Amino acid sequence: MKIKYLLTLLLILFALMGIKESPAVTIDFETLSDSDVVTTQFAGLGIIFENATALTAGISLNEYEFPPHSGDNVVFDDGGPMTLTFGIPMLDFEGYFTYLTPLTLSFYDPLDNLVGTVVSDFSTNMVLSGDTGSSPNELITFAWAPGFSSLVIEADPFGASFTMDDLSATPVPEPGTLLLLGSGLLGMMGYGLRWLRRN
Repeated sequence: MKIKYLLTLLLILFALMGIKESPAVTIDFETLSDSDVVTTQFAGLGIIFENATALTAGISLNEYEFPPHSGDNVVFDDGGPMTLTFGIPMLDFEGYFTYLTPLTLSFYDPLDNLVGTVVSDFSTNMVLSGDTGSSPNELITFAWAPGFSSLVIEADPFGASFTMDDLSATPVPEPGTLLLLGSGLLGMMGYGLRWLRRN
């Protein structure tokens, strides 16, 4: 009988450990209209954009070279490197990129220190004129456990050189949430051990 209850406690513990406290923020840009300048439209999700403008397939987007990853809309670097500022630090980032020139993503912590850089796999990955072996919508990812607060995406320094679609980022869990979860787990284990000793 003791083994049964101990196994039950262990199953509850593992289930609680698997809880993801902070769901990923995902943006597919489909709520935007063609040529919308993107700034604070996604501030409610904790992301502010600079030097970003929406393009729509069949209107101003050349989808034959820069096809969307999903839907009809993408954003492009309008006038210079695109910057994303996160309202709370993020654990990870991913996005789909089609680019005319090599792409560099630079991630910064809350004190504006560079914490990581990721570069594209090719010099260009457009559909018709991309490098041999490349394909559009390259998935580029980055993760840094302490959390980053901003991202600068650069290809041509003057802009108009890449599109981004379907970005996703996961917020760092709040310390209070982790502390409560940890305290709850320890309390449950202590109760279970006391119960096993008595029975």
